[in-house]
Amino acid sequence: MCGIVGLHLKVPALETELGALVAPMMDCMGSRGADSSGLAIFSAPLPVGRFRYSTRLDFTEGTDPQADVNALVGPLAAATGHPVECERIRPDGAVLIAVDDADLVTRELSRLRPDAVVMSFGRSIEIVKDVGSPREVCDRFDIPGRRGFQAVGHTRMATESAVTTDHSHPFAPSDDLAVVHNGSFSNPATVRRRLEEQGIDFVTDNDTEVAARLIARELKRGSGIEAALKEVGNEMDGFYTLLVATEQEIAVVRDSFACKPLVVAETDEYVAFTSEYIAMTTLPGIESARVFEPKPEEIHAWTRS
Repeated sequence: MCGIVGLHLKVPALETELGALVAPMMDCMGSRGADSSGLAIFSAPLPVGRFRYSTRLDFTEGTDPQADVNALVGPLAAATGHPVECERIRPDGAVLIAVDDADLVTRELSRLRPDAVVMSFGRSIEIVKDVGSPREVCDRFDIPGRRGFQAVGHTRMATESAVTTDHSHPFAPSDDLAVVHNGSFSNPATVRRRLEEQGIDFVTDNDTEVAARLIARELKRGSGIEAALKEVGNEMDGFYTLLVATEQEIAVVRDSFACKPLVVAETDEYVAFTSEYIAMTTLPGIESARVFEPKPEEIHAWTRS
């Protein structure tokens, strides 16, 4: 049992409140999973050619994190041949801004700092995830103070793999893509082998990562988000609800039996997603929202205007 949270804002006026709106939703879903928690936050895109890299670093106890990151920025810029900036210092590392060649940046980061882990990259996305309850994680990373136009979150009760930061959701296997999942797949090992034969690498043994990398493959092939979710249904078996976000879209699908819960609420100002309606009750105007549960295999998608 896990909890899913999502909020897609339709109006810029609410963007300063994104974190303040999402944090209580995450806290409420802590009842469905407090092993680990995470959020993908989408904010104003960087200029073409630049990516945000949500980077986890092992800060040495007693050292100054800012000085630690500053000491990394110059060598990374020299190694990639492009400017590098630190957008934000975080308790677990930093958000770095660098060239949009993710393979180059992650390779050079690993060479310069073997402890560095890139959790997400893209023009808009930032990933925050860690072991612990959603309240702990939201407080640690000051989620209530964050702004943006979209967020997807997850509260995990681990059932098939380790409780670690890497195994927690969201998974972000390609630029500006975030995937969260409630449920379990029965054939992830089979699909994983097929993807590995195609040269796709994995970080964990989590079944959700398999679905996330399958979606990423389809998007890179030029498929739309709905077609990518249909491919998950074609290739993967099990019980699941998937919430997927990109820089331009957000979409949800449930398995053919709709075994795992999901509630959607839509107003003129936002679209909200939660595993249980109670997690939506703090949202403004929720009493007049159109509320529904997606039917089995029914894909619902919204595009940023």
